[in-house]
Amino acid sequence: MNSKQNSNARALSALPSVGARVIAFIGIMVAGFAGALIGFSLVDLQCQGSCDVPNSIGLVSGAVISAAGMSVVVVLVLRAVGEWRELDGHT
Repeated sequence: MNSKQNSNARALSALPSVGARVIAFIGIMVAGFAGALIGFSLVDLQCQGSCDVPNSIGLVSGAVISAAGMSVVVVLVLRAVGEWRELDGHT
């Protein structure tokens, strides 16, 4: 009987739920897209003449910086949610 209880019980894990991870991934992608638009627009407003390379650099750097920043926020939020569940007793 003890083995059935162990097999039926959910294993403890530090991983957040699949839904939370999907929402986190979408949030990082949206932040990267927004950062790309901001980086491109910032360089495009200041550049005159042939601006293909500077616009591309602004686009890529804006996307990477904002996605990296959002990923830090996502990790902290997911950890906080995990701690809240642990304190509430919901595993």
